[in-house]
Amino acid sequence: MHILIIEDDLDLGFALQQALKVEGISSEWVRRTAAAPLPAADTPFDCVLLDLSLPDGAGLDLLRRWRRAGNAVPIIIITARSALEDRLAGLDGGADDFVIKPFDTAELLSRMRAVLRRYARQASEVWTLGALQVEPRAYVARLDGALLDLSPREFHLLLELAREPGVVVPKGALAQRLEPLGDAVDFGALEVHVSNLRRKIGADRIRTVRGIGYLFAA
Repeated sequence: MHILIIEDDLDLGFALQQALKVEGISSEWVRRTAAAPLPAADTPFDCVLLDLSLPDGAGLDLLRRWRRAGNAVPIIIITARSALEDRLAGLDGGADDFVIKPFDTAELLSRMRAVLRRYARQASEVWTLGALQVEPRAYVARLDGALLDLSPREFHLLLELAREPGVVVPKGALAQRLEPLGDAVDFGALEVHVSNLRRKIGADRIRTVRGIGYLFAA
């Protein structure tokens, strides 16, 4: 999982990055709206943590611009504003959840997992995709109840494809998501990983959309 943090408070930003790192979650942290990369179709971010009060603009305006642009990346507002009108404005503006500062890190992580489950249209920590079951937190996948022997890269690839069953993931986006903090995975290596994953979960579960990318068919 790769998270974008937009938060101007130095202590909180650093603490969030450290807490996410302990959970095995990578992140990027910016302190101004101008420095925030626009989440696009090929974004490597799985979720955005967005403060409302930023030095160079309102986080709510940034949220609305992203939603008007048609981007559906999950966004959780983190703010000290607790008034009902602020919460309603954030949720009506397109936020997926709203967390009031100060908050417990464990609660924030739980809310992130809940938002990502909804995004993947899953009701529990175990994602059920036909005969395939995936447990993102445990790094475990089973097919017809049998444990699958997947490499870390293959498991990450499975997660990225399974987040949106039936939706084509562009090859370039997938290559970047597999290595969010570095250079995108080489397309040749990506094709090898896809081939190995197909062999283990069934070739019919991953379809190639020629000239675009791959689609997970549950």
